[in-house]
Amino acid sequence: MALSLLAKNPLFGIAPDGRGIYIFGLEIYYYALCIVAGMLVAATLSALLMKRRNMSPDFIYLLFVVCIPTAIVGARLFSCLTDPSLGIKRFFDFRNGGMSITGGVIGGVGAGLAVCLIKKVNFLRAADCVVINILIAQAIGRWGNFFNAEVYGGVVTNPSQQWFPFAVPIVEGLSGTQAFGNPNATWHYAFFFYEMLWNMIGWALLFTFMWFRKKKPNGLATCLYFVWYGAVRMVMEPLRDPEFILNKGGVPWSLVFAVLMVGLGIAVCMTLMILNFLKEGSFVGSKNGDPCGITNYLTPYKKDVPYFSKINMFGSNYPPRPPKEERKKKKAEKIEGPSEESTDTPPDKDNDDDNGNKE
Repeated sequence: MALSLLAKNPLFGIAPDGRGIYIFGLEIYYYALCIVAGMLVAATLSALLMKRRNMSPDFIYLLFVVCIPTAIVGARLFSCLTDPSLGIKRFFDFRNGGMSITGGVIGGVGAGLAVCLIKKVNFLRAADCVVINILIAQAIGRWGNFFNAEVYGGVVTNPSQQWFPFAVPIVEGLSGTQAFGNPNATWHYAFFFYEMLWNMIGWALLFTFMWFRKKKPNGLATCLYFVWYGAVRMVMEPLRDPEFILNKGGVPWSLVFAVLMVGLGIAVCMTLMILNFLKEGSFVGSKNGDPCGITNYLTPYKKDVPYFSKINMFGSNYPPRPPKEERKKKKAEKIEGPSEESTDTPPDKDNDDDNGNKE
């Protein structure tokens, strides 16, 4: 197969259809590059937010390994089940398109819940650090729609409005970049750009909210993500070109799930606040005890010890990181068995983590 690719395609270069590049004879679509870039940015920001909110940032690696494949499967499965032009028989035909963001969110969040249950980690607390960053992954991924010349709206007939990014030129058979300057191009509303912009605004608001907010209950940011993204899709879905609406069986499935996201997001948000009021005497925070939902260090790893960090909201509670800690720890484990760090510092009975482990 590799030899056949090299025979048909150049070793390196830009694909003639303008939708990808050649690397060792294999065409890599810009769409795929945008999706991967979005995933990496979201994972990096999630690790940073975990560190900020008194969690082990290493937990994101486990979530990344498990949730990304399930998100891809969910995205493809949702498209195959709801797109009239596809079907379950074409599930493995990934390179010919058909990836639903809604399905990806369902698959990824579901896998994250399973990981947290297995590792006995507070799911809502972890989700708050990860789910909101899906918005920036979605924003970056939307640029893949530009390169593929898809996810656009109706025709823009007014010449004064035929400018990018308000509108985008479309020519059948050409990529988004190749359509510019083509006399046969038809200008359409650039809905992919509108959605990208609203996703970026939502991410900025929620990330700022999470960066500075300490008070419980956990899970509010996750609910707000579903409310925000669902509202954006509720507005965008009906305005899209019918070609890009998933309406198998005559049901606009993406619109239906967008409505469900908003409704369930609001309902769960209110439920969390009511439960917090019954337990803590306050809808947000606590009148009976610790008002913060992130005071205790949260980690799924037994040997994970917190150290001082300026990023961590509660970093001043922890001792300075010893020099060359990792090398010494590994060397001690190999020679003497378990690390002696846990015996050097007496446990603080008032500082248990969310898993019941002493720090």
